[in-house]
Amino acid sequence: MVDHRRSILVIEDNHDARDALQTLLTVHGFEVICASDGEEALALGRRFPPRVILLDLMMPRKSGWQFREEQLRVPELARIPVILLSGAGALADKAKDLRVDDYFEKPIDVEALLRRLEHYCGSASERARH
Repeated sequence: MVDHRRSILVIEDNHDARDALQTLLTVHGFEVICASDGEEALALGRRFPPRVILLDLMMPRKSGWQFREEQLRVPELARIPVILLSGAGALADKAKDLRVDDYFEKPIDVEALLRRLEHYCGSASERARH
């Protein structure tokens, strides 16, 4: 049974980074959907709206900037929290400009990211009460 409260859309063009995130999140009980660019992510997000989006900035076809611009115009996607993951530097400014909910600089502090995702998705004890 899929727990949609634990679904994460990972938008990352780097194959190794995307696979590593997918493995990490799956091991920690999240349902993971992956996209290699913003265009693919918009299509997947419409079909399978996630609880949280992990967004890289620098991608081909449709960048993280372009994805976020379009995401905010789609009512069913606009409300989904977005966590920016980037090695581009000056992330606080970029996060503010993009109006994302949180951000992590690469290499990512895995424990902090997992805590943040639990915040958005609810911990195991909270899910057991529902």
